[in-house]
Amino acid sequence: MESALEEIEFLALSANRVEVLGLLAAGGHSRNELAAETGASQATLGRILSDFRERSWIDREGSEYVATATGRLVASGFTDLREIIETEQRLRGVVEYLPTAEMTFDLKRLSDATITMPTQTRPNAPLSRLLELLENADEVWTVSHAFNEQTLTVVQERAETHEQTFRGVFSRSAIDALAADTELRNRLENLLAADDASVRVRDGTVPLAVMLLDDVVYMLVRDEQGVLRASIDTDDEIVRSWARETVEDYWERAEALEDAGVSLE
Repeated sequence: MESALEEIEFLALSANRVEVLGLLAAGGHSRNELAAETGASQATLGRILSDFRERSWIDREGSEYVATATGRLVASGFTDLREIIETEQRLRGVVEYLPTAEMTFDLKRLSDATITMPTQTRPNAPLSRLLELLENADEVWTVSHAFNEQTLTVVQERAETHEQTFRGVFSRSAIDALAADTELRNRLENLLAADDASVRVRDGTVPLAVMLLDDVVYMLVRDEQGVLRASIDTDDEIVRSWARETVEDYWERAEALEDAGVSLE
């Protein structure tokens, strides 16, 4: 009997084998239907079907082939493995910067996420992606170690016109940075005066920057020097649940600016 790794190699070395097994796991197919779906030659299909029957991964029912229970098990497991590897490949360039200690969901949930990275021609691409989402969101919840000018401007203007509700928890250093700049301090004061906006401050480290914009979760990814490396956004329901619980938890443990001794005077 071949080892498990040899069986994985047998399947992985042929895209046709993977596709045929996946099709048969989904339902019965004739040989001609498999040829039409995969583009494989009849000779290739003959070898694949013979190898699969030898492993008891498929049965023949009349003119159709169908996966057995173990065939469906293998197809499902291989699909999971492929999705894991594809997700890892997409995250490989940013994983060292992710606040994984805070991200309690399975990283597989980011398999369909949009990852935006700076380029030479678009160094602010991640921030531009955020502003695009912000300008169309009705409800925004966030917890972050920073509150930049562009984000503050959009949030303030939309909250003042009742186009957006906003709840944010920020590190003390982020609020202090705004308070030290006259224009930004005025914008923050105007935001706080809006009926649809609330801001709290948290002492100590805020190790992540996550925003829930309606049904979209957006994360800014920075390195230890604060350099923007990427943004990740997704509408995955599990990640949304994590983001909402995270913001709520930080909100409950944060203080209103006046209670925290933050002065905007």
